[in-house]
Amino acid sequence: MNELKSLIEKIRSTGEHLPPTTIMEVCGTHTHAIRRYGIRQLLPEQVRLVSGPGCPVCVTDQSDIALALALARLPSVTFFCFGDMLRVPCGNDSLASLRAGGADVRLCVSPLDALDFARVNSSRKVVWYGVGFETTTPHTAALLEAAIASQTKNLSILCAHKTMPNALSALLGGETRVDALLCPGHVAAVTGASAFSFLPERFHMPAAIAGFEPEELLLAILSLLKMRASGTAKLVNAYPRVVNNAGNPAARALVETYLEPCDARWRGLGEIPQSGLALKPAFAAWDAKIRFSPVPGEVADAGGCRCGEVLRGLLEPNDCPLFGRACTPERPLGACMVSSEGACAAYYQYEGAGL
Repeated sequence: MNELKSLIEKIRSTGEHLPPTTIMEVCGTHTHAIRRYGIRQLLPEQVRLVSGPGCPVCVTDQSDIALALALARLPSVTFFCFGDMLRVPCGNDSLASLRAGGADVRLCVSPLDALDFARVNSSRKVVWYGVGFETTTPHTAALLEAAIASQTKNLSILCAHKTMPNALSALLGGETRVDALLCPGHVAAVTGASAFSFLPERFHMPAAIAGFEPEELLLAILSLLKMRASGTAKLVNAYPRVVNNAGNPAARALVETYLEPCDARWRGLGEIPQSGLALKPAFAAWDAKIRFSPVPGEVADAGGCRCGEVLRGLLEPNDCPLFGRACTPERPLGACMVSSEGACAAYYQYEGAGL
């Protein structure tokens, strides 16, 4: 407790002499931890924390969700996904509404659940919906490796995985203006800290890789404020108990064996070159897009939803006119209110509906 008090005092004494400073976190787990622990309320008035494109469900574009719905509608398909994707709206539908209408949509804890199902249900065409950043991509690669090894040919993968560095480059090169970045600890554990070295080198942006406990977050924030005060820009690894410079070579090698970079659309950011991952051509037999050639339907966002601006740090969730009124966790209109890692859901849960 004394260490936390000391950190808070150092943050306040450092921050109170700074010009207005905006720090963006780009990890959905950070977004929730910061609000759960009340860290925003501990900072000096001129230091502002905003959320960025750190929730993989939230940044999944409507076009990708429409593609998933088209596959899930096929009567011969059993569609597997993680729970947060179930309720993301796309036009008048979602995977949840399709399931309620009789589609075979199933939630799972691990992608290997889809493989187990496919092995014992050879008459079904099983699709795994791969969504997430570098943290979850190795699981999809491992699924593909296991499917190939077992020759489970009734399994396909709809790959919508995304990678963080090119998205941050696009974000910082656009209209969003931030002064420092809290980098995602989970992602860095896989990629290695060096994956974020471009932030100070290319953008002269102070950056700190943070953990998820209060002390770890506060240490990272303090390092950013010190750099801001000195006018320097470096990458600080404030999560050394988990993150090293090299990351997880085995996980990276697995991904590189089966997947390759591709252009991808991000909610709020548009199309970003080489920011997504697709199955390599050698594994086209397991690619759901190639196997089924699904035709997506409606891709419109809910009218008035400003999730895209929230993901770019341009808008606080409770500044959206729908927040806490037409859009709640029970009746979400946008992806940022659906996901357990979404900024709108975090604000609603920990800071009230703003009504």
